[in-house]
Amino acid sequence: MTVDPFTRKDWYDVKAPSMFANRQIGKTLVNRTQGTKIASEGLKYRVFEVSLADLQNDNDAERSFRKFRLIAEDVQGRNVLTNFHGMDLTTDKLRSMVKKWQTLIEANVDVKTTDGYLLRVRSIRKKMVEIITRDVSSSDLKEVVNKLLPDSIAKDIEKACQGIYPLHDVYTRKVKVLKKPRFELSKLLELHGDGKGATDEAGVKVERPEGYEPPVQESV
Repeated sequence: MTVDPFTRKDWYDVKAPSMFANRQIGKTLVNRTQGTKIASEGLKYRVFEVSLADLQNDNDAERSFRKFRLIAEDVQGRNVLTNFHGMDLTTDKLRSMVKKWQTLIEANVDVKTTDGYLLRVRSIRKKMVEIITRDVSSSDLKEVVNKLLPDSIAKDIEKACQGIYPLHDVYTRKVKVLKKPRFELSKLLELHGDGKGATDEAGVKVERPEGYEPPVQESV
């Protein structure tokens, strides 16, 4: 009698960081914990590639050709918590940018964020490197991702180069995480809105009549 291999597996929810509008990006399958083989260890470091349109619940054409890579860094219950791992453009978009009588200009630069992530950002060359270095080196990873969502770095490059030569179709083509700082669970939870300082909600004042006394609890 053959046993269905899926009866030995469990489904886990894959969660995107709080920078994105859609936190639930899908599900992933893993073998159940057996002996020394822990299920959560089999989930860590899996990489998920998701369209920005899906991450932002927005079918705008500007978002549909940009892909974000998210890496699983920890498992909490049935939730796989991911972090930013890279960004790229779809192949069809890259091919559509190659046209007659036009020159494709590319530059890449390795820059470290304020929280210790070393990124390689690939995006006229001197100006590109200058703006990428300025925007990334003064930001932490969360701030860099927030700049990539509207692609504000590419817009800054296009604006800065207008005086040199008018550019169009300027995009941050690819971002890759080359090196990460030491893993800290508290920082990952904060990135997912579950850590210390992730909320600034204040308590709500409740009006009570004068002389009000709370009822005595029978048990605690």
